[in-house]
Amino acid sequence: MPTTSGIWPQDRADFVDLLHRALDDRDVRDALRADPSGESALRLRARALAAADEIAAAADEEYRVYLAVRATAREPRSSAGSTGWLLLAVLAPSVSAAAGVVLLLIGYGVGLWGPAPEFAASVRTAGWLLTGFAAVTAAAGLLALLVTAVRGQGPRRPLRSTVADAADAEAARQRWRRALLERGLRPYLRRHLPDTPAPDQDPRTVA
Repeated sequence: MPTTSGIWPQDRADFVDLLHRALDDRDVRDALRADPSGESALRLRARALAAADEIAAAADEEYRVYLAVRATAREPRSSAGSTGWLLLAVLAPSVSAAAGVVLLLIGYGVGLWGPAPEFAASVRTAGWLLTGFAAVTAAAGLLALLVTAVRGQGPRRPLRSTVADAADAEAARQRWRRALLERGLRPYLRRHLPDTPAPDQDPRTVA
């Protein structure tokens, strides 16, 4: 199977964390203490970071499994546009109907008790227009909800399955981290440790 093209940016933090853990191994610390200036430790860390993809190749199989499991654990997200249209379809009819009823009450009330029949007729007309608009938007909203429901039909994972997917992804991540540490980072650091001077030799005289 093809290998991955290095570590994804979001997984670099795992690599750095494991690198610090490997640098803290006793044999690595003992070898680096031969350089009291600490420059050997800094050089080794920088060298490992530069060779991150090369080191990660030792755990490539576990990493590909982790990526695949993580991809299946992600939940699909509904688009903001469709959510906005559905919200509008629900609110518009209720707002229009409420405004229409208020205008009708005002119009008929003015017509019964007030001396302005033209104004009352205009208000009643506006009220009937708003109630008609409410009926139309309600029908359109119902249609939009039905279309959205039909499009959204399909096998949905229950909450238990989603939690299980997340647990599987974390388990795959931990398997990758162990493989990266044991087969990648620790062997690499030990291969590139600075030469340890002999017990009777002054470390400052070592090239």
